[in-house]
Amino acid sequence: MQLESQFPIPIEDLSTPCYITDVRLLKKNTALLRQIQQETGCKILLAQKAFSMFSAYPWIRDDLAGTTASGLYEAMLGHKHFGKEVHVFSPAFPQEDFTKLLEISDHMVFNSFRQWKKYRSQVQAAPRHISCGIRVNPGYAEVETDLYNPCIPGSRMGVLPEQMEEEAFHGLEGLHFHTMCEQDAPVLERTLEHFLPKFDKWLRRCQWVNFGGGHHITREGYDIHCLLRCIRRVQEEYGVQVYLEPGEAVALNAGYLVASVLDLVENGMEIAILDASAACHMPDVLEMPYRPHILTSGKAGEKKYTYRLAGNTCLAGDVIGDYSFDKPLQPGDRLVFCDMAIYSMVKNNTFNGMPLPDIALYHTDGRIEIVRRFGYADFEGRLS
Repeated sequence: MQLESQFPIPIEDLSTPCYITDVRLLKKNTALLRQIQQETGCKILLAQKAFSMFSAYPWIRDDLAGTTASGLYEAMLGHKHFGKEVHVFSPAFPQEDFTKLLEISDHMVFNSFRQWKKYRSQVQAAPRHISCGIRVNPGYAEVETDLYNPCIPGSRMGVLPEQMEEEAFHGLEGLHFHTMCEQDAPVLERTLEHFLPKFDKWLRRCQWVNFGGGHHITREGYDIHCLLRCIRRVQEEYGVQVYLEPGEAVALNAGYLVASVLDLVENGMEIAILDASAACHMPDVLEMPYRPHILTSGKAGEKKYTYRLAGNTCLAGDVIGDYSFDKPLQPGDRLVFCDMAIYSMVKNNTFNGMPLPDIALYHTDGRIEIVRRFGYADFEGRLS
């Protein structure tokens, strides 16, 4: 099948399925993030929950201030492979994990004052300084999907303004809020109008504030000037260090998933069964849900030949979506799914014994490097 002319990666000899991260596009993203840091003095961190391909870390390490982690394992990964600031937030820290985190973390954010009071003495007794903060919930977000909205009623994320505690705030150095998901800077600006009045008193006692993630900074059309305005406003008014921790923006549109057509069946429409699975290899297709773009494809009916693309598992709903093509699909054809560096490798699974895709880097010299190939042992090793 003829791929879009601008697609530079030679995929004909690849084993599929295979994730490919394009180093050139990755560095293009982080170069912009580096520029924002240089212009404002803020610090931007990689949120590893979205992109944890540590073989790519050497290419982006110099452009970012460090990594964020949602628990012990991500913190260990960032500490070992990124080697700069390690920031950790968890809704609750198990004691065993916390003891180990004290050895490698630079910033720790607590989700409740109960957790902070439980661990405060251990932090203060640590042989190295660890800057601690509390996650707050400003009660405002513009996230339409409840699954990704941390400010809905009943959310477990963050301390409400009326729950702030005077005595317990002693020893804390920062505030953290995360209210966004794939959104533009004007959403941040409107969020600050709710956050700042509610937490003004507390922020004036802080050394830093973390704006969280969900900032689509590297998306085409993103309002960079608005973001700069937001950062400068808070830094100048409160004298704090501003952190941002995007995940998607670091690797947005920098990766692909290459899959092959295994078979074609018909049930009221043409259905192509692939060796890639929505349920196993790109779970956000079902969870968000969303429809990833495929090179050379159109929406259903837009081009001459329309197919429903489905995975090779027994899950009836393992369907990626309906796509159209200029030519009929045939077994063996390669399909290239776009924007597959984020929330893919970090969320994939081996349901049904599905093999995990290979992981590859496309280098600036035009070379494809297969950095990891999975097999039966990886499937067996997760079970008992």
